Amino acid sequence: MNAQNKLPSRLHHNAYVVKDLERTRQFYEDLLGLPLTATWCEKTELFGKERVYCHCFFSIADEGALAFFQFATEEDAAEFGPELPLSGFRHIALKVEQDLQDEMVQRIKSSDYPEDKYYFLEHGYCHSLYMIDPDGLIVEFCTDHPDVEKINEAVLPIAHSELKRWLAGDHTPNNEAYHREQRV
Repeated sequence: MNAQNKLPSRLHHNAYVVKDLERTRQFYEDLLGLPLTATWCEKTELFGKERVYCHCFFSIADEGALAFFQFATEEDAAEFGPELPLSGFRHIALKVEQDLQDEMVQRIKSSDYPEDKYYFLEHGYCHSLYMIDPDGLIVEFCTDHPDVEKINEAVLPIAHSELKRWLAGDHTPNNEAYHREQRV
């Protein structure tokens, strides 16, 4: 068995709590085009208490899904709720082809989605569209650089030494291509 067979095969689903599943559905299905493919209404004993919640799945092409919970009671929502500080470092990133990223930008522009809720970053190895969902989760849609295989091949042999260098205090950047872009 090679090492590749010992890795997870794909994202099954993520899990985030939201306040309003219909608002979430409108964002992911109506605006972004990810179809709602499962809704599980559940009641179960979790963390010492019976919890009642709804769990919705929005499919992505590899058979994985983005999944979201909404609790039936305000008490559970307060305990597990979506309140997280907005941070570009807490996000989910999905690979898309350029035509789909372009289509998403057109959907944004032709909708009432606020201009301050999306932005672009050039990372060098990928070009990313970031969008903030109704509960503050940042979703990144990445298109690979045309030479991503060569880029990955070049960084693999030095991944451990670069981490070691950085942890030792040498914080010299090794990705000069990274920058924030203007909205298009």
